[in-house]
Amino acid sequence: MGLFDFIRGELIEVIDWVEQSDDVILWKFPDKDANIKYGANLTVREGQVALFLNEGEFADLYEPGRYELVTNNMPLLTSLKNWKTGFDSPFKCDVYFFSMRTFTNLKWGTPNPIILRDPQFKQVRVKAFGTYFVRISNPEKFFQEYAGTRGIVKASDVENSLRDIVSPKFAEAIAEAGVSVLDMVANYTELGNKVAPILQKDLDPFGLELTKFQITSTSLPKEVEEFYDKMTNMNMVDDMNKFTNFQTAQSIEKAAENPGGGAGEGIGMGMGFGMANMMMNKQQQNQDQQPKEAAAPKTETKEEIMNLLKELGGLKEAGILTQEEFDTKKKELLSRL
Repeated sequence: MGLFDFIRGELIEVIDWVEQSDDVILWKFPDKDANIKYGANLTVREGQVALFLNEGEFADLYEPGRYELVTNNMPLLTSLKNWKTGFDSPFKCDVYFFSMRTFTNLKWGTPNPIILRDPQFKQVRVKAFGTYFVRISNPEKFFQEYAGTRGIVKASDVENSLRDIVSPKFAEAIAEAGVSVLDMVANYTELGNKVAPILQKDLDPFGLELTKFQITSTSLPKEVEEFYDKMTNMNMVDDMNKFTNFQTAQSIEKAAENPGGGAGEGIGMGMGFGMANMMMNKQQQNQDQQPKEAAAPKTETKEEIMNLLKELGGLKEAGILTQEEFDTKKKELLSRL
């Protein structure tokens, strides 16, 4: 190798970034301690920007296009290096490329169930999962506050960093929405739109923009899902007394299998009271929906009220109703006698 070839090997004449992965957000041009030749070609492709750093200070930022690196095309770097006129010598500078496209399908989830106040079940534990999209809105902020001097940053790195931020913001938004867990699926889009602006406030300092936040699934405790299935099937039952007797028998059987009280804890705080209300409300609705032609509205007999008291007593024994809840309903039923 001659002296001329050696000198050419120590100078960088072409600077560009051909993206090899869909996951890379930031990439440092590998200078290998070489100097950039005056008049070198810089190519910034669509969806990219290039940032020059001089001794750790921000210099020029280049949008998509082809540039010849001369003083006229490097105003900030020229000022930092105090280049009064053109020069022939090479210069040293760090070059970082940023991908400005939107990175999709970043995952989020609640590591632990979130306890929500529910208008129907009082309090319920909910887990949720989904995806979100982000893009760089401010390359300098992203570099300064997040990337630092790393040679490469991937979307998966951002996803891992934001995992502990996204879940609490979801909890805030869903608590403010006040949507029943039974209606949550029908409100995924609305809930996602509520989370987005709350989460964006935490992304602004990092130069990131949240372009979409999506809830893809929610899950309830097993006991709540089973109870919901039973309430759904209730509409198919003509004889309410038969259903409540069946329900009470199941509750007592479950309590017998778990004498430690797990049945009451599993259903969730306030669930037993909600069940009692639903039973009585359903019975009242069935009476209200009787044909108007009927000679007179059906009134509950003493026997029916006593049967319902026994059923509620079974729920209390099963640990689904508290003593206080049982006493409240008992008082209400006795007032009908």
